[in-house]
Amino acid sequence: MASPDTIFIIIAFFIPTFLVIKSLGCPVECRCYSMTVECGSKGLNSIPSSIHPSTQTVFLQDNVITQIQTQDLFSLSGLQYLYIQNNTISGLEPSAFSTQQHLVELALNGNRIHLINSSIFRGLEHLRVLYLSGNQITRILAYTFSNLQRLQELYLQENSIEVLEEQAFSGLSSLALLDLSRNNLRTVSRSVLRPLISLQVLRLKENPWRCDCALHWLRTWMREEGQRLLTSLDKKLMCSEPLRLSHQNLLDISGNSLVCIPPVVLVDPMEMTARLGEELRVSCRATGYPQPLVSWRKVAHARPSSARVSMKSSSGRTFELSERSVGEQLDSDTGSGMLLLNNITVSHAGKYECIASNPGGTAKVLFHLTVNLSNQQSRSYTSVDISQDMATQTTIAIGISLLALTAMLLLFMIYRKHHKRKKVKKEENILYVNDYSDGPTTFAQLEEYRDEDGHEMFVIDRSKPHFPTYKDTEGLSSFSGLSDLEEQLQDQGTQTLEDEPARQINDMFINQGFLFQQQIAYEIHC
Repeated sequence: MASPDTIFIIIAFFIPTFLVIKSLGCPVECRCYSMTVECGSKGLNSIPSSIHPSTQTVFLQDNVITQIQTQDLFSLSGLQYLYIQNNTISGLEPSAFSTQQHLVELALNGNRIHLINSSIFRGLEHLRVLYLSGNQITRILAYTFSNLQRLQELYLQENSIEVLEEQAFSGLSSLALLDLSRNNLRTVSRSVLRPLISLQVLRLKENPWRCDCALHWLRTWMREEGQRLLTSLDKKLMCSEPLRLSHQNLLDISGNSLVCIPPVVLVDPMEMTARLGEELRVSCRATGYPQPLVSWRKVAHARPSSARVSMKSSSGRTFELSERSVGEQLDSDTGSGMLLLNNITVSHAGKYECIASNPGGTAKVLFHLTVNLSNQQSRSYTSVDISQDMATQTTIAIGISLLALTAMLLLFMIYRKHHKRKKVKKEENILYVNDYSDGPTTFAQLEEYRDEDGHEMFVIDRSKPHFPTYKDTEGLSSFSGLSDLEEQLQDQGTQTLEDEPARQINDMFINQGFLFQQQIAYEIHC
């Protein structure tokens, strides 16, 4: 047993040391005790830089930290527990935890992380528990957790995970608990769970499962070896599609109802000839149930070139393949894939294969591309060729415009002439007009004129004096001037229309025996 003097010396030595560590290694916003730093709910937007290197546990939950960089944790090589849940982290820098070789538990749940890969978790060889729930992850890539060989618990619930690639959990040979509940999983491959040889608890509930032939294995597995891994709640995997199986438990559905429709592929066109330097797009459409994955590959051997082959999908994603890797399969997408070839060269000529696959099978269609070398001498299109083409197109456009304008003018002239003829015809139908508004007019006041259309007419000349035109009841012969006037009118037969009888001439100027005192204009056309 140590003497009192020895105990006093030990206390006297360690207390100042602890006080120095506390004063130098604790951020102002935080509370520090032992090997723990508590900085939760402090409104921090970054990890404090003054945390002592010997710290083993750090609490940074419920802040507004947006990202984690390598230098943020570089000095904390002894860290074992790190809790950064419920922040606004959207980005994790590659190798952000590279110096945390002793980290055992990492909580990143309740953030805005949408992409994770193997580079993020590099250096975490001793990690036992990883919380990633409540983020925005949509896809688990192959070998994402390959550096976490000692990981025992992985929490991925409440994300938006739709796809688990076949090697997504490769390397997790020690994993005992996997939580994938409340995601957007529609299917899961048997090969995804194969690396999990130590799995004891699997949670898959509350996902929109598509109950087709791809889940046939899961139904069988749940009835047999999966019994020990699933709780009573986890055994209720409710189907969301197809519609006929909606809201039914996968375990209650007969195996014959889990069916798939093999894919059918349509490539339009099947072959094409392109010129050097052009851009080529070829559509590959696939149908089936579930919706097939579509990919392109070149059948020909690889040729050294810097050109790239691209596939553009209906969802807007573009995948590129350099010529050195021609013959390998491109990345896949669902539904419709677009083969995109930029700046076509001789090396692009050959056969391309569109491959569509789903759990029901695989379908392939060949597309043949021929490269036209006719413009090789002119080195494809030059600026002169382009300018000439533009000039030709401009000339054609101007010619079409002039033709259209000419046609419109002709139509206008025809319409105007037709309208004018109708007007003239209407005027010619008027033999004479006499409204008697201002009384009779003597022929002494009329003069003969010819209008612009060649019609002869009499118009009033009011400068000439009146003379009597009265015919009394005793007879017309008593008025000597009237007989002369009648003979004059008969001599000018051209001033009447349609050979009117001569007797109408008398009636024109004799009005029931009354003498006209006022003047009236008579218009006579020939």
